[in-house]
Amino acid sequence: MSVGKSTNMPFEKKEVEEYERKRYRGIDQRLVHGREWRLLRKLLRKIGEDPLLVLDIPCGYGRFSKMLLDKDFSLVSSDLSFHMVKRAGEKGEHPHSRFLSGVVADAKQGLPFKKGVFSLLLSMRFFHHVHEKEEREFILEEFCRASSDWVILSYYQKNLLHNLQRILRRRIKKSRTRIKMIPRRDLYKEVEGAGLRVVKIFPLFRGIHAHHIALLKKMGSN
Repeated sequence: MSVGKSTNMPFEKKEVEEYERKRYRGIDQRLVHGREWRLLRKLLRKIGEDPLLVLDIPCGYGRFSKMLLDKDFSLVSSDLSFHMVKRAGEKGEHPHSRFLSGVVADAKQGLPFKKGVFSLLLSMRFFHHVHEKEEREFILEEFCRASSDWVILSYYQKNLLHNLQRILRRRIKKSRTRIKMIPRRDLYKEVEGAGLRVVKIFPLFRGIHAHHIALLKKMGSN
């Protein structure tokens, strides 16, 4: 995804290349990547095998494109960064791919899609960069509007141990990155206020890591 920079500015081409090369290179991050793939596969099995039109936002460099395309889903990749969208599109370029298009969009400003056009909206590693409650509520409303059925959303749930780890890491590495950890009850309120309901939440590593992946369903959908 392309919201990692403190200024929230779109990644340029060289930054995309560097991010893809380095982001999940360490042993701990490879474990995180593998766990996220397994959890997403589990959630996709819950949704079923019917043909789906999927929006991946923010798509980043297309880390989950292969998984979605291998399930024969039709895929639209969207991101704040043109170069991220272009890279995600490159991963969908093969003869039997159902990759449809890439769209540059800022979810904080609204989604340029018609109501209910997507069967599934996937948003990984974005929500914990949204610090203001009003912004999260707006984004969730947009996700609900653009989806006819499902939303898969990752977020950081309030976790004392992980928060202490983050503080120590910032002091050691002088990192400027800040993340927003949300109490589960607050997530439920924000999700339901947007017209969605929580079906299932999976922790990445229970009790250790704050990252969770939630399967949401649009209220009133079958």
